[in-house]
Amino acid sequence: MAETNLTLLTWAGILCCLVWSGSAQQGGSDCIKANAKSCGECIQAGPNCGWCKKTDFLQEGEPTSARCDDLAALKSKGCPEQDIENPRGSKRVLEDREVTNRKIGAAEKLKPEAITQIQPQKLVLQLRVGEPQTFSLKFKRAEDYPIDLYYLMDLSYSMKDDLENVKSLGTALMREMEKITSDFRIGFGSFVEKTVMPYISTTPAKLRNPCTGKQHISGNLDSPEGGFDAIMQVAVCGDQIGWRNVTRLLVFSTDAGFHFAGDGKLGGIVLPNDGKCHLENNMYTMSHYYDYPSIAHLVQKLSENNIQTIFAVTEEFQAVYKELKNLIPKSAVGTLSSNSSNVIQLIIDAYNSLSSEVILENSKLPKGVTISYKSYCKNGVNDTQEDGRKCSNISIGDEVRFEINVTANECPKKGQNETIKIKPLGFTEEVEIGLQFICECMCQSEGEPNSPACHDGNGTFECGACRCNEGRIGRLCECSTDEVNSEDMDAYCRRENSTEICSNNGECICGQCVCKKRENTNEVYSGKYCECDNFNCDRSNGLICGGNGICKCRVCECFPNFTGSACDCSLDTTPCLAANGQICNGRGTCECGTCNCTDPKFQGPTCEMCQTCLGVCAEHKDCVQCRAFDKGEKKETCSQECMHFNMTRVESRDKLPQPGQPDPLSHCKEKDVDDCWFYFTYSVNSNGEANVHVVETPECPSGPDIIPIVAGVVAGIVLIGLALLLIWKLLMIIHDRREFAKFEKEKMNAKWDTQENPIYKSPINNFKNPNYGRKAGL
Repeated sequence: MAETNLTLLTWAGILCCLVWSGSAQQGGSDCIKANAKSCGECIQAGPNCGWCKKTDFLQEGEPTSARCDDLAALKSKGCPEQDIENPRGSKRVLEDREVTNRKIGAAEKLKPEAITQIQPQKLVLQLRVGEPQTFSLKFKRAEDYPIDLYYLMDLSYSMKDDLENVKSLGTALMREMEKITSDFRIGFGSFVEKTVMPYISTTPAKLRNPCTGKQHISGNLDSPEGGFDAIMQVAVCGDQIGWRNVTRLLVFSTDAGFHFAGDGKLGGIVLPNDGKCHLENNMYTMSHYYDYPSIAHLVQKLSENNIQTIFAVTEEFQAVYKELKNLIPKSAVGTLSSNSSNVIQLIIDAYNSLSSEVILENSKLPKGVTISYKSYCKNGVNDTQEDGRKCSNISIGDEVRFEINVTANECPKKGQNETIKIKPLGFTEEVEIGLQFICECMCQSEGEPNSPACHDGNGTFECGACRCNEGRIGRLCECSTDEVNSEDMDAYCRRENSTEICSNNGECICGQCVCKKRENTNEVYSGKYCECDNFNCDRSNGLICGGNGICKCRVCECFPNFTGSACDCSLDTTPCLAANGQICNGRGTCECGTCNCTDPKFQGPTCEMCQTCLGVCAEHKDCVQCRAFDKGEKKETCSQECMHFNMTRVESRDKLPQPGQPDPLSHCKEKDVDDCWFYFTYSVNSNGEANVHVVETPECPSGPDIIPIVAGVVAGIVLIGLALLLIWKLLMIIHDRREFAKFEKEKMNAKWDTQENPIYKSPINNFKNPNYGRKAGL
């Protein structure tokens, strides 16, 4: 049993090695192909790449880049785990205030900056190339959060009937907003058109009074308005407008379309909008100087300043502004009545719509950095990709969570730290994320510049290898780039009595062979002259070293329990073990896990078959018969020929020895001379003694019972006779009935002749008087 366990453990170890080797091939390929010359270059090749800093790790002919490989492959090549450089990324939370929980109308009054709706607030991620770092971001809408609202109204002539309703807007809106927040501020602004042709009439009279009669509205010639100029100033003039760092709402009210970038050319204005504040005495002073802003420019400034926009427009322009809404995140469109009487309800509905959705956005990412989102919203709604940035139908007090992955795909050129920010659109709070890039190994800080180990100080000895100074090459920086092609050094790369440089498997660099790399990264040349490799060993079953060893310098180094030039000879004798527990049934030798039968009569996996031999039972049948029952062919010679085994009689077949005993055992059933069955077993113990156990009473067939046999035969004859008579009678009845039916049918179809019989004479005679009928007197 101990031997069996040892065998299983050996095979398990071999399988582990094969699996390990396979994973190394798959994962180590990218690491080796990176051709890393230093530990820093190695860890940037992939998240599974490690660097062996063990000084004597490399074999002769192997380049410095061979230190960089998959972690499992490095261990299999003999690099101790403590000598493997494999820095991992990490995350560290610097500021993690809990989200605010409070109710509207509570005595507690918090400043806006003291209210927290997003958690955490600040963290640092250490990023290794290809290894994502994940953190969880929590958002919760705070109740009684302050709101600033700015109402921007179109004051062109077409909006004259809306002006009176807007004048009373402040007080009414304040009463409605108190249901949402106790800290609410409102501001008002207006806009018309640029004061240049062809947007308005520039005649002096029209400039003094664009509209007829006395009124506080203005008029212009074309339909679209200059609202984008006004939106830009509202967004960027935070100090003049008075925006606080709270929820910022901009209500844009108009009954017309809009001009955008490029339309200024009609008035001779070609200078692009600079996106800066130009308010003096609450008036935009550069209207005639800068073109209208583009939609993208507006989106940028509204997002930077956390402004959510509500477009309150008439039914006629709903379609236009809905298209604009799709381009401006966190914006809404409401239908304005002809006189703006429904504007308060419109604002309330739009605010509820905007505040019920949270959309995360991030600042510009550094080159090579990617970010992905996964949302965990209400009612178990989860999403990824672009939809992973947002959650909808969020009520006050609801908490949602986002899982954010940040991955660096390359290191910055100078390795400097970066900062990115993530915030919910329309909110002032944000998460600040510091990015620190792992581009060097820890062991590089312990490097020795101008080390004597690197050919008299021609390089820095770090992480177990030399990083050469500029203009130097070679594993030990022993050569100048000017000397690479020197023929004098080729002699150091040739074996004695050979003209091949590096065995034609490498290049001679600075008097040392640097072996070629093969397309299959697991196949390598090695040796001082690249004369060795690990793929040109003998094969078995299509595998190098039969899969049971390692190819070292073109010779198979076999695993335990294997031998041979291709490790194809197993030393395990288990396959040669016969059913009787003997090796090859004692008739051969076990060679490479296969029986070699010494007796040519025997064959089979364990020398158990003999085509010309009697079986064990047939071989000993006559001797058992004569000794147990004193009969059979060897009855007369029993004492001379049949005394080679010990015999024991048993009462029944149940008393015979059963399988499972240590000695090889055969169960036999044979017929004796009286056609009786007798049962016995034959076994040979470890001392070579044969033992026979025989059932003392044979099973003989009983004689036939004559009476039932005779009675059965007679009854069978009678029954067969009766059956035949019945069948004959039945056939006759059927025949008679058919004949009678035929007669009846012919009778019915018969037709008789009605003419007289020619031989028939009637008995009656008729006579005629010849004178009958004559007249008298004639």
